[in-house]
Amino acid sequence: MARASSSESVQTSRNCVIAWGQCEAYSGECIYHPSTHTIATVLRIACFLRSLILAHRYNNRAKWLILSLCLLPLSTFSQRVQRNPAESIPVLVYHRFDPNKSGPTTVKTSTFEGQLVWLADHYYRVVPLSAVTDMLRGIGPDIQFPAVAITADDGHRSVYTEMFPVIRRYRIPVTLFIYPSAISNAAYALTWAQLREMKASGLVDIQSHTYWHPNFNQEKKRRTPEDYQQFVAYQLVHSRVVLEQRLALKVDMLAWPYGVFDPELEEAAVKAGYICAFAYTGGPAHQGSDLFAIPRIPVSDQDQGVRFGQLLENSRRPTVRSSE
Repeated sequence: MARASSSESVQTSRNCVIAWGQCEAYSGECIYHPSTHTIATVLRIACFLRSLILAHRYNNRAKWLILSLCLLPLSTFSQRVQRNPAESIPVLVYHRFDPNKSGPTTVKTSTFEGQLVWLADHYYRVVPLSAVTDMLRGIGPDIQFPAVAITADDGHRSVYTEMFPVIRRYRIPVTLFIYPSAISNAAYALTWAQLREMKASGLVDIQSHTYWHPNFNQEKKRRTPEDYQQFVAYQLVHSRVVLEQRLALKVDMLAWPYGVFDPELEEAAVKAGYICAFAYTGGPAHQGSDLFAIPRIPVSDQDQGVRFGQLLENSRRPTVRSSE
């Protein structure tokens, strides 16, 4: 009686896991899953049992029993990822990354990767920010709960050296909010070549953070009303123009520097051609959010495990609508 070798069994399991990563999940939508060990475990069991059918001469009754055991873990997993439309989505915001140390706006690379693993272990999908804004604007499909979007502000070089290898390995979409005056100029900042490389990966979208990241509250105090209006228009328009010309992409989203915004600034953003803008306040983005002050959730290095989960708690339970 022929037997499958252990190496053949391992290869069969690997192929099953790879195939799962390349196919659509039971929800009918792509799940970005950086930690595949949960899926890999159930698939290895199923593939091992399947290999028994192929490698041994069982009677029909035994084959049906083994086949049922193959399908059971996958059926159980599909029930665990059953999804409902989300009514709120956390939009996470990062700034800098470092392999060894953390800071007020610096997250260690290992912590960032651990946060992605937490999302995967709790069946969160990481969705493009554009999908969130389309949903909020009522022009895109519902996003299935639970889901999250990831952004990074400013354009620090660690986004390329630390964050980009992680998201490329796990196939995670991220939106960068960039102020172009620093690019290829400041020692701490990204270069245009690095931005083009990240854009070419298909994982990174690049949007505006104004031209040189001013504090609009301070600028308003020291300028005349007319000068201030011209200054705001320049910051919003010139950033779009430079990013679009340098990177050959459409820039229509804005993140307010320092989280400073008011009705006057929101009106200026509309005139400058933006379709939405993001604040720097906590809480998930939700239906009915001010499209020019969409909330985001700042993430720190201390946000690990249970604490990281608490950041997302409000968006983990869809609002129950009462029937009328």
